[in-house]
Parts: sequence; C-alpha cells; structure tokens
Amino acid sequence: MTNHFARHRRLRQSANMRALVRETTLSVNDFIYPLFITEGNGVRNEVSSMPGVFQLSMDNLKEELDEIVGLGIKSVILFGVPDEKDAVGTGAYHNHGIVQQATRFIKGQYPDLLVIADTCLCEYTDHGHCGVVEGGKVLNDPSLDLLAKTAVSQAEAGADIIAPSNMMDGFVAAIRQGLDAAGYTEVPIMSYAVKYSSAFYGPFRDAADSTPQFGDRKTYQMDPANRREAMREAAADIEQGADFLIVKPALSYLDIIRKVRNEFDAPVVAYNVSGEYSMVKAAALNGWIDEKAIVLEKLISMKRAGADLIMTYHAKDAARWLSGQ
Repeated sequence: MTNHFARHRRLRQSANMRALVRETTLSVNDFIYPLFITEGNGVRNEVSSMPGVFQLSMDNLKEELDEIVGLGIKSVILFGVPDEKDAVGTGAYHNHGIVQQATRFIKGQYPDLLVIADTCLCEYTDHGHCGVVEGGKVLNDPSLDLLAKTAVSQAEAGADIIAPSNMMDGFVAAIRQGLDAAGYTEVPIMSYAVKYSSAFYGPFRDAADSTPQFGDRKTYQMDPANRREAMREAAADIEQGADFLIVKPALSYLDIIRKVRNEFDAPVVAYNVSGEYSMVKAAALNGWIDEKAIVLEKLISMKRAGADLIMTYHAKDAARWLSGQ
C-alpha cells in the first residue's frame, strides 16, 4: 500500500540535516549593542531594571569596548546620560556633550567599530520630552533645528551613523539637510522610522534618565493599534533621505517588521527594546526559563520577520552563545 502524504521529517533527522535546510541564520554581525555613557569618574552603575546593563563613565568605557570588540560585535549605539539638563537640551548638541566625547574616544581606540549616535533631546531636557516645549506642548518645527544641530555635532565628533529617535515630523529631511550643508554627505541616517508609543520602554527610561516630567509621548510616537500608519511613516523617511529603517519595539511588532521589509529596499533594523530584555532577564533569574534558548529564539524570530540588523541588549550574551562559549 502506498502512503500518499509528505514526509517532512526526512529533513529534520539530524543536527546537520537541520542546519543544511535552515532558512534563517543569526550572526554576531547582525547585532548593534546599546551603551549608556554618563559623566563623572569610576561610574559603573547597573541599571536596576536591566540586569547586566550598566551606565558607564568614560574611564570605564575602554574595558567595555575591549569586551565588545573581542566578541566580534561590529557596532554600538550611544545614549548619553548628562549631569545637567535644560529646557532645550543643550547637552545634546554641545561639542563637549557626553555622546560627542564618547564617540571621539571610541574612534580613537577602535577606529573600525561603527559608532551610531542616538539623536534625540529627551535625555538632555529638564522636561524629558524629545523637543522644544511651549505651553505644555512639544513644538515640531523649532525642535527640528536643534535635532539637525545635534546630528552635525555628532558627525563632527566622528559618528559613523546618525540615528534620530525623536519622531518629529520632517526630522529626517532636516537632519539630512543639516548634515549635507556641513559637508557630511556620506554620513547615513538610521531613522527610528516606526516608533510606537510603547509600554516596553520603561527600563530604558531608568537607564537614560529620560522619563517625561509631564504628560506622555503619544502625540509624536505611534499608536500601537496602527499598521498602515507605519508604512506612511517609513515611506516619508525614505523620501526624505533615510538609509536605514528602525522598527521599535520588535517582539510585539514582528508583523510590522515583515510589512516594512516587503515594502522597502532599505536595511531594516529591529530594536529589541528594554522591556523585552528585562522580562527575559527576570524570568531567567527566577529559573523559570532557559535564557539562552529563549533569547536566541527571540532574535531569530526578528531575522525571520525580515530584520537585517538587531539592536539588542542581549548582544554580548548572544555573541558568546553563537561562538560556542
């Protein structure tokens, strides 16, 4: 008697067979590792809600860089944690701002390590919003001038990629114009093109000290219920000159990553955000899950959805696991 059904298990019989037909791969080259740089000396503060993630002062940065480069990670994104803040986020675009200092230091130590500068004002404003505030409202157009000024300052310091995360309308156009006018035509923009107003950002705000002092960011970050709007945002950024498209968060928005991948040819970056990281860490510390298995499965799901790159706090652990450590 002939059995007329497909035998899919033929291609699952051994580890080598499964590797032979594997459709999606994960590599250390896929990872971008976030760093939180703070002022002062001797600072290595573990973020209470993000075990294994630290605020680092400049004098502790070299040791961290040695580990990152030693693991084969090719790129980092810098977030500044300044001592002083003001209404217009002066520290974001000051030539001696903490991100600018860290960029110059990193490029001096490891010239080939790609430095991505997060371009926003929220860590530097005393109100915690991503732009100029007047009468309790975040003003779009006046904020663009400061964001362009920040991007130029970061490029002058040696940043390889500018990553604006503010979600002001027209921010890519303003930054592209500012960079080009200053002679930085070759510096690409990695736009936070699709950034949702998400509950998954809480631990990041602990790390970057960037919690809004009033209201929320729902007037400029996207409604989690919307999918078509994501395509409008991404299309606008491509038209204005974005070279990469970030989708943030990643895990609850894999459908959006796939949609962006299908619609646009630019490299797509999944930002595996702080809340996604912290939930896994908390469960692992309680012995409830196999951390290695969960993390690698989570990261491969982002690649399978269409991400070319993954910005993740798991990068160092994942690099070790992928290398067999």
